[in-house]
Amino acid sequence: MSIKVGDTLPRMKLMAIDQEGSHEVLTEDLFRDKLVVLFAVPGAFTPTCSNKHLPGFLQNAEAFLAKGVDLICCIAVNDAFVMSAWAADQKVGGKVVMLADGSAQFTRAMGLELDLTARGMGVRSQRYALVARNGKVTYLAVEPPGGFDVSRAESVITHINA
Repeated sequence: MSIKVGDTLPRMKLMAIDQEGSHEVLTEDLFRDKLVVLFAVPGAFTPTCSNKHLPGFLQNAEAFLAKGVDLICCIAVNDAFVMSAWAADQKVGGKVVMLADGSAQFTRAMGLELDLTARGMGVRSQRYALVARNGKVTYLAVEPPGGFDVSRAESVITHINA
């Protein structure tokens, strides 16, 4: 069963890649007392993720902050080394915290895994975006397979209620 509006985000350890480098973070610490936008991509360096999804959040980071968002996070079922390289490639800087869910534990706990084994990619995350206040989901948009509309930065920003 997948997470829904009103639910609390799963509590666990993830690897965060930010301006301080790569480090372990507890989700409850990351989301506590904050208005957070979290978006998930099926994989770092994949075409839609690299050409549209992450760049949209980077381009709109200031607008999210202006609406009261404390933190923008991107999560993928990739290891911290891949997420760090992708952050450098995309020139993320301090605009987005990159979260590595290398074993898909967070993704499975969210109920939003996507089995791409037949395509040689293993278990990945569905493409989605959510807004959470103090770790509680206030908005959730999950894309249909192959979709890229409701989780775009330009769509998500209209659902921020500061």
